[in-house]
Amino acid sequence: MTSNYWTLFRTFFKIGIVTFGGGYAMIPLIEEEVVNKNKWIKKDDFIDLLAIAQSCPGVFAINISTFIGYKLKKTPGAIFSTFGAALPSFIIILLIAMFFKKFEDNEIVASCFAGIRPCVVALIAAPTFTLAKSAHISWTNCWIPIAGALAIYTLGVNPIWIIIAAGIGGYIYGKFIKPTE
Repeated sequence: MTSNYWTLFRTFFKIGIVTFGGGYAMIPLIEEEVVNKNKWIKKDDFIDLLAIAQSCPGVFAINISTFIGYKLKKTPGAIFSTFGAALPSFIIILLIAMFFKKFEDNEIVASCFAGIRPCVVALIAAPTFTLAKSAHISWTNCWIPIAGALAIYTLGVNPIWIIIAAGIGGYIYGKFIKPTE
């Protein structure tokens, strides 16, 4: 299915306006719209774009929308998709800033946010399993992401070092250990 600039903008605006919890919570929605519904990119390309977006500095949601827009429609596509992804957050933050003082002590609002928090965790956790399956994480190599996550969480290791170590480990495995076919 082809895309135009306004379709890119609308798609990412829609994703941005309904997603709570940041860029990682957007992954299932972006995948559904971009890979499954509109068929703009293939699943393998989507996984690659996720890896690139996560590796680049900046906000994940902006990075992934920019990369997808650029892949589809070069620089103008990147601009439209990025603006579409960023505008809902900008509007919401602006509204919150304007009215926060009126609602900060409201028990109903506090209860709503307390209810949303576990849902956000689920929205972030769910794509992890989908990505693991797509990245061919199995019972034999699941120790790698678990060890990386534990090193970051418990030891405070900078994620950059985890990425570098994984890259070196992958190179060594592919070059010297993996049986040739």
